[in-house]
Amino acid sequence: MTNYNGNILAETNILSTQNRGYAYGDALFETIKASHGKLLFWEDHYFRLMASMRIMRMEIPMSFTMEFLEEQIQNTLKANHLTDASARVKLTVHRNEGGLYLPQTNAVGFNISVKPLENDFYELNDGFYEVDLFKDYYVSPSLLSTLKTNNKALHVVGSIYSKENNLNNCLILNTNKHVVEALNGNVFLVKGNTIKTPPLSDGCLKGVMRKQIIDTVKTLEDYELVEESVSPFELQKSDEIFITNVISGIIPVSKYRKKTFVNEVAKTILQKLNVKIRLS
Repeated sequence: MTNYNGNILAETNILSTQNRGYAYGDALFETIKASHGKLLFWEDHYFRLMASMRIMRMEIPMSFTMEFLEEQIQNTLKANHLTDASARVKLTVHRNEGGLYLPQTNAVGFNISVKPLENDFYELNDGFYEVDLFKDYYVSPSLLSTLKTNNKALHVVGSIYSKENNLNNCLILNTNKHVVEALNGNVFLVKGNTIKTPPLSDGCLKGVMRKQIIDTVKTLEDYELVEESVSPFELQKSDEIFITNVISGIIPVSKYRKKTFVNEVAKTILQKLNVKIRLS
């Protein structure tokens, strides 16, 4: 069951071919982890969505309060019998039908879909995880690149490339040849007592988990958080590399080309993150 503009419907024949998200990529989405009815980091998701809608020049309905959208998500979880389990929630906001590249209206509709997840909290995967660079296409270091739109052609092609080359993931570069992010999340590098992540100005996604990791690192006495451009040459010099997103939490990289990595800092951050979730 899915939630289309507040109506719980079967997941068949909901979107028309004229839907602007389908036709032009004129849509935004938030992927949210729900744990037993609790929406993790919901406030951060909500404010990112509102800011993104403004950048996309979408009209924000008066009804789109944080409470209203949370209620709609809860209704969808209930309809799918997932209020007492963990679930992946996808909230999509699309501009309403009409027009070509130039829309006839800036009014919006929304769709909410949910899928079950196994883990209530975040667990660190110690398994083998190999990444490399994806260099066929590049991200523009612009504000639009930081938004979570459904225009993800680069990430789709990159994911196919990753599978074809027996990789677990790939790191993406911007047009300045700086490392921006992974195909499915933000990236952090650890070198000594410095934890580094690309700045938003380089075109990386303004990730909700990225924000949580930055806030957590700032509470660590022995480490300094730096937001600076990352050269590909820094990857093999790092002690650790990890990828972050709201569904998996932290994904440690174990191999990049000939370099292998540990995951001690990732473990420490993940422990603090889970404590923060339990106390919130």
